[in-house]
Formats: sequence, structure tokens, C-alpha cells
Amino acid sequence: MLNKVMPSLPAAVAGIGDGATLLIGGFGPSGVPTDLLRALLDTGARELTIVNNNAGNGEAGLSELIRAGRVRKMICSFARSSNPRKPNAEAFGEWYRAGKIALEVVPQGTLAERLRAAGAGVGPFYTPTAYGTRLAEGKEAREFGGRGYVLEHPLHGDVAFVCAHRADAHGNLVYRYASRNFGPVMCMAVRLAVAQVDEVVLLGSLPPEHVMTPGIFVQRVVEVRCDRA
Repeated sequence: MLNKVMPSLPAAVAGIGDGATLLIGGFGPSGVPTDLLRALLDTGARELTIVNNNAGNGEAGLSELIRAGRVRKMICSFARSSNPRKPNAEAFGEWYRAGKIALEVVPQGTLAERLRAAGAGVGPFYTPTAYGTRLAEGKEAREFGGRGYVLEHPLHGDVAFVCAHRADAHGNLVYRYASRNFGPVMCMAVRLAVAQVDEVVLLGSLPPEHVMTPGIFVQRVVEVRCDRA
């Protein structure tokens, strides 16, 4: 039987090397795979490119990677922590102002569509979002029907970390409410998708219509309590 359940967090993040592009699920504090990020910190992997909706979530997880000097570039929609009042929450801002980390800002809908295009095997696409703004500088622009559009490219990754509610041994995932966010498209856009889940359940116990990410897109599962808002 194909069993994708890992015995520990270190096993779940094993083999992720320097220079990897990592897609991290989460919308604000909802559905953030904090335990996977902390396990990755322990591996020593560096020069990482991180794709996330935010540039951190309080002092834990991604902020810890940034403060440790492990992140080379951040690709996100909101270049700040989702919990700026917490101590150390603005790790990204400090490092960016010091010139220690690169930033690519991508509008949220465009970020989701670039990930979806990568997972679906679709090529570049045109979107009106950001046309005529600084975010469109250096990109191809065209007009269709009298409206301006910007050419955007699929956003592939090497590894995805997502947080789900339940999984079975085959890697089928069920999310809880808003924790779903970017998880499904991120799992499709990478070579290695790792899911941190609240509970691993018996095969056959997940109703097929409830599965939001099919196991074919998930390579590793580890059972651990997910952080939530």
C-alpha cells in the first residue's frame, strides 16, 4: 500500500536543499504550516525563495527563517506580517530595509492565478491587474478591446508546505474553513507537496466529495496540530 505518512517533522522536510523555491500556504494566521517551517529551520537550508500571501505571521515560522538569514527572496501580496503587534513580527521589514532580502510584490488574485497556471500546465496569461502601475514595469503589456493587460507567467515551486485538517495515508486532504486558501493550487504547482495535518484518518473514511486536494498532488503527510486564528 502506498503510505505517504511521515513518522516525524524532520522526516517530512528531509532533502529540501539550499536555493529551493518554497510555496507556503496560509492567509493571515489561518492555515499556516508553522511546524513544518520550524522543522525546515533546523535543517539549515538557506538561499530560499519563499512564496506566501504575507511576509510572515508574527514571530514564528517564516519570520524565524528570515531572521536566521535563510530567505533570499520573498514573493508575496502583502509585504508585512499579518500580526505586526507581536514582538519580532516585522522581521521581513527590517531585513528588506537593510537590503538583505529581495522582494517581488504580486497582486493577490494574480498570485493565485500564477500558481493555478503552473499546476494546470498553462502558459503565460494576460490580466488587467496592475496595468499602468509600477508592478507592471518591465512586463509585456497589450490592449484587448480597448483595455490594457499585463502578461504574467506561471509560478512554479520546488516544495509546498500546506496545513490541512485531515488526510489519509494516500495524501488526500480535507481543509478546515479558511485554512484551505492557497493549499490546493500550491500542491499542484510543485514537485514535492508536504501537508501538516491535525489528523490522519483511515483510508476510505474521507467522503470523496469532501476531498479538496487529491492525493496525487501530495507526496508527504505529517500529523501535528495546525496553528489557527
